[in-house]
Amino acid sequence: MNIHEYQAKRLLALQGLAIPHGLIAFSAAEVEQNFLEIGAPVCAVKSQILAGGRGKGQVFDGATGKELIMEGGVKLAYSAAEARRIAENLFGNILVTNQTGPAGRVVRRVYVEAGCRVEQARYLAILLDRSKGLPVLVAGIEGGMDIEESAARAPEKIMRFPFDPREGLWPYQARRVAQFLGLKAGTVANGVKYFIAAAHAFCALDCTLLEINPLAVTPENQILALDAKIILDDNGLIRHKEFEALRDLDEEEPAETEARKHGLSYIALNGDIGCLVNGAGLAMATMDLIKLHGHQPANFLDVGGGASQENVAVAFKIILHDPKVKAILVNIFGGIMRCDLLAGGVISAARQTGLKVPLVVRLEGSNMEAGKQLLAQSGLPIHSAASLEEAAEKVSALASVAAGCT
Repeated sequence: MNIHEYQAKRLLALQGLAIPHGLIAFSAAEVEQNFLEIGAPVCAVKSQILAGGRGKGQVFDGATGKELIMEGGVKLAYSAAEARRIAENLFGNILVTNQTGPAGRVVRRVYVEAGCRVEQARYLAILLDRSKGLPVLVAGIEGGMDIEESAARAPEKIMRFPFDPREGLWPYQARRVAQFLGLKAGTVANGVKYFIAAAHAFCALDCTLLEINPLAVTPENQILALDAKIILDDNGLIRHKEFEALRDLDEEEPAETEARKHGLSYIALNGDIGCLVNGAGLAMATMDLIKLHGHQPANFLDVGGGASQENVAVAFKIILHDPKVKAILVNIFGGIMRCDLLAGGVISAARQTGLKVPLVVRLEGSNMEAGKQLLAQSGLPIHSAASLEEAAEKVSALASVAAGCT
């Protein structure tokens, strides 16, 4: 689950990591009031969308989506009136960044944060290294908006420090991070504490990513997170029921929200073949074979091993809601989930939605023959496949025909 910068900073603060004083606002008037309440001579007025690159983004008119209103979704304000003027250019308008795509995101929240003097700007992130099976702390000498370019241009300025999540980051490791980042002598002790706390926060919050960019060192030897990005592991949310309140439904795909309500794992993609599969591994294999046959999957959709007939019907409707879908592949290995129940769900959903795209179904496992018989007797234009290879080949050919390809 992705969360906003201001939410990430609140979580960091609760874990003992220092952040600048900031307040969230939902209107330009609130932004003005927040500036006065913070009481700093200069404040950053920061649009809050679930995408990076906000500082270098472009703000377009929310009504037309074409008229350029302002360059940059993060601005410095030196008075309450100026903060309000900036906010008026943000609220309700569309911020386009290198991560949003051309459609951009509507700005509905603005964070007002006290400015500070920065003596050193560094990069700090903690993420999962799946090859090592460990979290890894990534430290960069050059922090800021151009971190990707910096890492590609000068990889020697980036260092990785794997650590055991059961033990956390050891002090000697944290000192190595401080040394690599070139922290000045008076800041090293604070840096060691900060890096250890960040590693602990990553594990305690069940993150898949914790990024602080830039990590600022002030003339007073204070270390602050000037920007923060946290992605929470959905599988860990059962241990953090309170995190559900952090979800911003305005920034989520409606189909993904609907799928989550029914216990389905759904991620929208950019292809033209819809996939309904039970099991993440089988779903990945299915997507790979679709790509091998020259097409792209329109989604990742795992209905799970114990999905009901009703859940299958919901999954089918979610796939059909995507206008890019030219054909659908249902690939089920029946174990806990019986193939005849799945077939009933597919038939029910196809009839309710008035199926107009080709459908290929491959069933294997528990009650497979009964499921195939139900599909054959349904009277619907369903194409059966005996193997995954055959299913991928058939659905790709049907999608090409539906798209007018040769």
